[in-house]
Amino acid sequence: MRVHHSLLDTLRPPTGLRVLISAGATGIGASMARAFHDAGARIHLCDIDGAGLDRLGAELPGITTTLADAALARDVEAVFDDIANTLGGLDVLVNNVGIAGPTGPIEALGHADWERTVAVNLNSHFYFARRAVPLLKASPHSPCMIAMSSVAGRLGYPLRTPYASTKWAVVGMMKSLAIELGPHGVRANAILPGTVEGERMRGVIAARAAASGRSEKAMREEYLRKISLRRMVTADDISATALFLCSPAARNITGQAISVDGNMEYL
Repeated sequence: MRVHHSLLDTLRPPTGLRVLISAGATGIGASMARAFHDAGARIHLCDIDGAGLDRLGAELPGITTTLADAALARDVEAVFDDIANTLGGLDVLVNNVGIAGPTGPIEALGHADWERTVAVNLNSHFYFARRAVPLLKASPHSPCMIAMSSVAGRLGYPLRTPYASTKWAVVGMMKSLAIELGPHGVRANAILPGTVEGERMRGVIAARAAASGRSEKAMREEYLRKISLRRMVTADDISATALFLCSPAARNITGQAISVDGNMEYL
């Protein structure tokens, strides 16, 4: 007998999804961990921040964690060794890890800064994807891979070339994997956050205001003028999009670069 669910039911991810979130101890990663936990998922987190993992583990009973540097292939291997023991499989991979990288004109950037940005923001996504794909192919729950790109993955970003380059590359990876994995029923999408409200952004605004001799209020208004809705997004906005992408309502959404940015017009 076929059971017909209401449209509203399709907006909720299935209970019990096995979810891996990289860089899940703080920020957007922690917000997603809380959202998936509230939705009844089984969650494994990894992060380089051991204290952050401990705090979130105490807050969210039942989650499991691995201390790992996502830019190191051997650490990612250890994450999947742990997943075999904790989750016994995988339905959702959230490749969330990323760093800001250096700021400056291209001719002033050092090799080490470029290479570290690429290692964290791009190589890590490869390390996780190659290990996750066999598990996702075996999942019976409309498996999906979500990668965190950025509004800088659709716009040019002067003086932030390493960061923008990796974020564009993440979009290319997801669009390619959507084609490669579609016949296996695995979906792949990128989320492109805009300016995210929070302590980090407040610090950026304060620093730029001090450097330019302007008030923090004026600097914040300058940021908001770039956004059509004239407001920043929150980590929870990003998490809500991730939950939707794991729901039955999104079963035909793959290969997309989904901006959650209030329509950032330029950087």
